[in-house]
This record gives sequence, structure tokens and C-alpha cells, in this order.
Amino acid sequence: MENLKFKALLVNEIATDDKPVYKADIVEREVAELPAGELLIRVKYSSLNYKDALSAHGNKGVTRQFPHTPGIDAAGVIVESSDSTFKAGDEVIVIGYDLGMNTSGGFSEYIRVPAGWAVACPPGLSLRESMIIGTAGFTAALCIEKLLQNNLQPEQGPVLVSGATGGVGIFAVALLAQLGFDVVACTGKAEQETLLRQLGASSVITRSELSEASPKPMLKEQWAGAVDVAGGELLANIIKSLKYGGSVACCGLVASPQFGATVLPFILRGVNLLGVDSVNLPLSKKQQIWTQLAGAWKLTNLQELSSEIGFDQLNDRLDRLYRGESVGRVVLAI
Repeated sequence: MENLKFKALLVNEIATDDKPVYKADIVEREVAELPAGELLIRVKYSSLNYKDALSAHGNKGVTRQFPHTPGIDAAGVIVESSDSTFKAGDEVIVIGYDLGMNTSGGFSEYIRVPAGWAVACPPGLSLRESMIIGTAGFTAALCIEKLLQNNLQPEQGPVLVSGATGGVGIFAVALLAQLGFDVVACTGKAEQETLLRQLGASSVITRSELSEASPKPMLKEQWAGAVDVAGGELLANIIKSLKYGGSVACCGLVASPQFGATVLPFILRGVNLLGVDSVNLPLSKKQQIWTQLAGAWKLTNLQELSSEIGFDQLNDRLDRLYRGESVGRVVLAI
């Protein structure tokens, strides 16, 4: 297998007099070039995430060494296994850990990874469906699980979702609505209101309504809970606007990794700021969430959340994602 050739997206760093330029091309590689690992996987589907767009554009906070193949998600079939947990022919999902960051990722016909990065694709979920969910949908599910663990219930009032047309946001809107919550979608893409309402949002507000800085330490109580991908001033205003005992699950920094706040909402309203990570989550927890997404939490409108592309469209869609022009989930069929 080591001499087997396959296609992959490869991003190269090109030195210039000013600053490096990053160029991505579909190239032919050999299995021998892949990193070490117990599992060799024939990738069937991947999906596009903002972190992939950052990697493809040379963001050294995501990927330090080039040339590199991005793709933090992959779903496929095991070709070779030196680990007793898996055998050839098993269908598996790989998300998180170092895949697509500094380890050759899912925008490739083959990946090789440690066995400790893979989970079995659960019954009730196809490989393609797992990549409609991908890291973004999986993260949204983690956010919602944390909110439920902190006693969020539909009768308590509306739940806000920021970045509602992005990968995390669109999945959070659909899942919260399916679970019976009154969902308020916050987006910078007002033209997508019809889509968000079709997915279950009861109302749609613009990002500008929540992103303006306020000197007040607390604002009017509005949200029983929230899923936030933005950070920055928007997160600060969400915290200030949570109802008594409410919680916001924080999983992103699209606006900023920093936010200004006082302790007053926490000590006067008893609100909660919940951190969510999907990258280094223990494998047993990942398997549990995937099983839930294949069963009780499987979306009835899952197919409506995504579009499908091939290698020929990958660079264009990564550029659009980098510019903030992408809507919903994008599945790469390999």
C-alpha cells in the first residue's frame, strides 16, 4: 500500500519579498508520505470548517508547517489496521485532535491516524450524514448538551444562537427547534431569514443588534440560554442579557477571542458561561455524542443543512468560507 497513489489538496507556502503566499492545488501523493498511525483510512467524505479555511490561507495559529493538507473532518472505511479495536472494512469517523491542523487531513483520498482518534460510525448514521454534522454540528450538539445539563428547559423562554447561518449555528438552530425550544437566530446575513425560519427559528435578529458595546454592566433579561460562536462584544452582551440562572455555551471566536464583562451578571443573576471544546474531548464522550446524533438527536431535516462539492470546487468554497460568505454545511465527496 505504501506506493499507492491518491489525490489530495496540498497547500504550499511560497516565499516572497513581502510576506509568504499560500497556494492550494489538487495533487497526486503516495501513501508512504502520510504520517504514522495505526489506521489507514480510505476517506469517503469530509466537510468544510472555518479552521480549514484558516489553514488553507496560512494561518500559523492553526497550521505551523507547510506543505499541508487541511481537513479537520473525515469519514471513511479502514483499509489497514494494526490496532485490535478496528479491522479492515470498518466505517469510522475522525474529527478533532490534530487532524487537518498539523497532521495531514481529510481533504484527501487517504489519511493515516492513531487508532485513538477514530470512532465507529454508529448504526442509523451514514458516512455522508456524519459529515453533514461534522465538527461544526458535533460542537453544536455539545453546546446544547451543556445547556441541558444546566437545566435549560423550553418553558423558560427563548434561546439565542449567534452566527446562525454558519456551520455550528445552523445545526444549533435546527436541533434546538427539534427539541422544542423557542429559537432566536442572530446573523449578519439577513437575506437568509427564510432559511432560518424553515429550520425552526421563531425569529431572526441582525448581528448589529447585539454587537454594539454598552457601558451598562447588565441589560434587560431576554435569553433563557444561548449558543455563541462569536466571542467579543456579542458574547459580553449575551451574558448581560441572560435571564436569571441562564447559561451561554461558548465555542468560538469569530468576532474576537476577548470580551469585556463584569462579575455582576454572575453574582446578581446567577448566570453561567459554559466553555465547549470538541478537539480534545475523550474518545468515549465522542462516541456517546455520535450515538446520540444517530438516534434521539438525529435531525429530521439533516439533508437541508448542506450542499455537496467535489475536489474541483474545494478551493473556491474554502475562499468563500474564509471571507464569511458561506452558508450552512458543505460536504466534500471524495
